[in-house]
Amino acid sequence: MKVRFHGRLRDIPAAQWDALRGDDSPFLAHAFLSGLEEHGCATVHNGWQPHHLGLYEGDRLVAAAPLYLKYDSHGEFVFDWSWAHAYASHGFAYYPKLLCAVPYSPVGGSRLLGGRGTGANALRRTLLEAIRDEAERLDLSSAHLNFASPADAQAFAGGAWLPRFDWQFHWRNPPVADGAAWRDFDDFLDALTHRKRKNIRQERARVARAGIHCDIRHGDELDGHEWQMLHDFYLATFEEKGNYPALTLAFFRHLGATMPRNVVAVLCRRGGETVAGSLMLRGGDTLYGRYWGCRESVAGLHFEACYYQGIEYCLREGLHVFEPGAQGEHKLARGFLPTRTRSFHWIAEPRFRAAIAAALRREAHALEEYRGDLLAHSPYAAARVED
Repeated sequence: MKVRFHGRLRDIPAAQWDALRGDDSPFLAHAFLSGLEEHGCATVHNGWQPHHLGLYEGDRLVAAAPLYLKYDSHGEFVFDWSWAHAYASHGFAYYPKLLCAVPYSPVGGSRLLGGRGTGANALRRTLLEAIRDEAERLDLSSAHLNFASPADAQAFAGGAWLPRFDWQFHWRNPPVADGAAWRDFDDFLDALTHRKRKNIRQERARVARAGIHCDIRHGDELDGHEWQMLHDFYLATFEEKGNYPALTLAFFRHLGATMPRNVVAVLCRRGGETVAGSLMLRGGDTLYGRYWGCRESVAGLHFEACYYQGIEYCLREGLHVFEPGAQGEHKLARGFLPTRTRSFHWIAEPRFRAAIAAALRREAHALEEYRGDLLAHSPYAAARVED
């Protein structure tokens, strides 16, 4: 089996790459990842140098991983800035590092692409060995894999990689293994406590009284002006938060052209004017909230465009999971429960590895306590737990 590294994803045929995906996450699609490169988003200028890994038997691709040489920690959502600072304070270089991830996308899914056959686990372990060997060959400080799937996580068992976890807030239908699935939004509301149910109805009523209604469009149902508006909303939100907007209008339009039915856009209109919008992506069973923005502040509109419209879409389309993005305790009150995300980290220098391992153990203890505090304020009338 031969190991090869590719400086552009388009050097790997799309059909071969997509055949190895272990799930239907749109973020691992060749069209999504190559689009980031081709349309100026995942570039060296932005801190992402593609260095994709392929395992080959002859000329046949049998396993792969989205891999980057990373020159900062922007756009990762697994925060290691303090590790970089510790390296710098001791005169060591933390960057570049080797990162297996999807740029700008804090969503779980396969990162070690080995298909679904009986040999998939062995291929994942071989990919991990190749990633670590490449980090050593390039004399890098570290290698990382972010937002691992459960199948990916198994490949790390007994290895030298440090495990790390965090919590995101996800909505799930049915919310428990033996629960009856909700049929519509009223069913979902009935499962909440009286106070949370009342608050959500009041938020939606305020949006309606403001004269705003929301339309759902897929990528092939959006015209050029609507794509421009969605990108303008995205830019406005990043500017408001003081963040760098890495995604280009060309990339947005690329999604509409290459993955049209994966794109789910919420357009919030009053009269003939679009005043806000959100852009989501969907897989076979999961909806992923991504970007939002508005032209004016309307009470409750963010929750309507980013959460309630997404929940209604899942219920209508038969999707069982809604991941609205990273962070945000305010999601708890709206039916999203803490769900574990996983990352793994190989640290080359033994002293730093030991110090980071100790810090991660302390962090894990605090995060477990945090989860208990969150569940003590569950919005559901009956106990429900995600992990």
